[in-house]
Amino acid sequence: MIASVTLDYTARQPVWHSLLDPGTPPGHTMARMELYDVMRTAFAAREFTDDPVTDETLGRIFENARFAPSGGNRQGGHVIVVREQATKDAISECTKLAARRYSAQQLAGETPWNTWTPTKLTPEAIAATPVPPGLSEPVRRAPVVIVVCVDLRVVASVDHLLPRVGIASGASIYPLAWNILLAARNEGLGGTLTTMPIAEEPRMREILGLPECMAVCAVMPVGKPVRQLTKLKRRAVSEFVHRERFDGSPW
Repeated sequence: MIASVTLDYTARQPVWHSLLDPGTPPGHTMARMELYDVMRTAFAAREFTDDPVTDETLGRIFENARFAPSGGNRQGGHVIVVREQATKDAISECTKLAARRYSAQQLAGETPWNTWTPTKLTPEAIAATPVPPGLSEPVRRAPVVIVVCVDLRVVASVDHLLPRVGIASGASIYPLAWNILLAARNEGLGGTLTTMPIAEEPRMREILGLPECMAVCAVMPVGKPVRQLTKLKRRAVSEFVHRERFDGSPW
């Protein structure tokens, strides 16, 4: 099953069943974790149990995630929910082109797919590198895969004239993607945000029936993690926060 979700911020009744609907079963609650706990424990889950992810649970996730900000509040996000195994298999195959190069560069000590420092690897060296299952199999094995797209007709690409890779357009879609993962964590689920299939976007368009104006931004396998991490390794605040200038005093 492929379910398409239109994230309508203005409708009184969301497309998915909402906890705010009068018909919500008694005893259900909207919030289950403290916000900071969710933020500090939402890890990149790639291994899942066989437990199903119900439409009711996804409904709660989307109902709350839809309040993510977007440029000009134009809300160009579009979400596709994939359950059919054949579709998940096809998307998994789309990860392999990018994953192969990612792995080859990582083994060579390079930053994969980096535009600032181009790769020194030959196409032959990349082609000879096997694809790690950890980069493609989560999409195949997850009970549900969430594909996040954005309508290019409504994003403001204010940096497209700069002599570097564009970044600004992501501000109109990645808050939504991250809200979905935070909401999934709140539901006791997990997932990971992968961009590997984007390298095969023309094929992804065929698989998902995407019009030309829609760009694939993230593919997120979601399910109940085999194990739930509660302590993540991240840089200390003083290592990346500075006062007033990049070379200012650490926080």
